[in-house]
Amino acid sequence: MCGSQNTLRKMKTIEHKPNSIYKGHVVDVVKHEIFDGAIHVSKGIISHIERCADVTANAPYYLPGFIDSHVHIESSMMLPSEFAQVVTRFGTIGVVADPHEIANVLGVEGVDFMIRMSREADFNFCFGAPSCVPSCNGDIETSGAVLTSREIDELMGRDDIGLLSEMMNFPGVLNADEEVMRKIDSALRRGKPVDGHAPGVVGEARLRYAAAGISTDHECSTIDEGRECIESGMNLLIREGSAARNYEALSPLIRDYPDRIMFCTDDSHALKGHINSIVFRALKEGYDLWSVLQAACVNPQRHYHLQWGILQPGDPATFIATDSLQGDAKVTATYVRGIEVFRLGSQQLPIQAQMQPAERQMAMTDKYPNRFTAQPVTADEIRLELKAGETAHIITATDGSLLTGHDKVWISGNPMDDVRHYPWNEVQKIVVLNRYTEHARPVTGLIRGFNITNGAMAASVAHDCHNIVAIGSSDEYIVRAINRIVELQGGIVALSGNEQAELALPIAGLMSPLNGHVIGQRCQELLDIIHRAGCTMQSPLITMNFMCLPVIPSLKLTDKGLWDADIWQFTNCHS
Repeated sequence: MCGSQNTLRKMKTIEHKPNSIYKGHVVDVVKHEIFDGAIHVSKGIISHIERCADVTANAPYYLPGFIDSHVHIESSMMLPSEFAQVVTRFGTIGVVADPHEIANVLGVEGVDFMIRMSREADFNFCFGAPSCVPSCNGDIETSGAVLTSREIDELMGRDDIGLLSEMMNFPGVLNADEEVMRKIDSALRRGKPVDGHAPGVVGEARLRYAAAGISTDHECSTIDEGRECIESGMNLLIREGSAARNYEALSPLIRDYPDRIMFCTDDSHALKGHINSIVFRALKEGYDLWSVLQAACVNPQRHYHLQWGILQPGDPATFIATDSLQGDAKVTATYVRGIEVFRLGSQQLPIQAQMQPAERQMAMTDKYPNRFTAQPVTADEIRLELKAGETAHIITATDGSLLTGHDKVWISGNPMDDVRHYPWNEVQKIVVLNRYTEHARPVTGLIRGFNITNGAMAASVAHDCHNIVAIGSSDEYIVRAINRIVELQGGIVALSGNEQAELALPIAGLMSPLNGHVIGQRCQELLDIIHRAGCTMQSPLITMNFMCLPVIPSLKLTDKGLWDADIWQFTNCHS
């Protein structure tokens, strides 16, 4: 099953002793007890735990490792093995991963690629079968692949697939669409969980969604919505990612429903923190230690039928060490099946020493799986003619949220007369280009919230079909950014005046073969430049990537047009 990955070669392990003893303050999440003890490990298994009288006050606290209950590894832009190396520094010992992003580009080939690459890490992965590839039908957006109920049934029959990942097509569930229900049945027949995705679904609709056999949701954004989710019989995943952050709104539910809460990041760059950030924040805010650890360590294993270990005799020796159990705690070591995969203070090569091998990796671009046929665009192709007396429909984006607003603005004159600098200032063009079809024409819309005044950004990471998306202050900047993405055959580009930064993503246009340290440095360069272009968002790039996702209300732009998720149909950019 997905909880028993092999330990292979790539991750740099520090120490692997066949028989080891770890003395410290043992945190027993089953008995809700902390005691001084010695953990005896033999051949990667905890043989027994004994109580000790000679443990010093400054000894480490040993506790089960943290689990991300829903993540798209591709959003970190790292390969699974590199992602694992990064998040183990924060005490994460496993993830429930939905390879939905790469599946939208490459189909089952992409799922197999992620599973194969995951075997290069001393880490726990539980992969799901992506339920919605594409997230909507092909009339709404163009994807690189389609997974029908037949492909899903084949995937669900495999031992390396542990669940049906988020059922994003909630209208299909509520309307009992035959293809959707066949996918759900493929999981339920095999006793495998079905993850949900139902933003704004409340009342009787929420009850019907849960009754279909869907047992989790990570899209709740208000405490009332979260409570309804739990009371309908579902488990609530509190998300705190790089773009969507719902912890503040939902965290009070930890007190009321500790057995029904899990933590996840969904989409995260993961370089500055992971599930540890949620755990230690909750402890700092006074939430009960056992409730927090129940959500972070225990509930995911029980729900997804995992056997990764919760620091009990007979479990895999997978656990972490921290310097305290306070809100300012630090993870000092991480062990996976008896292998020490991280120790605080261990040496890491400086960035300069990593650049040469990084460039050698990039030279192998043609050896990575990808699907990319987009061609350069011109300024004329993204022109938008607005006339006096029309109503402009504008996407409104908010930092920290995947939800968008829908502004309707009556036009008294043509704000696009000056194609270089739009007089509206806070309104920019957003452009989407289908990357899978030759000679496809770009689609142009309007967006506010990014406040770019002198530049543009573009990416081939645009959820969920991953066409090219760009936002900028002028047509020239937008075209320049898009065409560089085309040259790279996938990546991210940021422009500000004469400055330019980029990160090539040759693996399906989503991931880089570089190590996390180098990716992090280049992402910071991209962020610095787009901020110098006037953007006021904290996470503008990852927020832009969700401006094409038609299953998240309200208004989004796909390669087929401006999509209104509230009424589930296209609307004109101006009318």
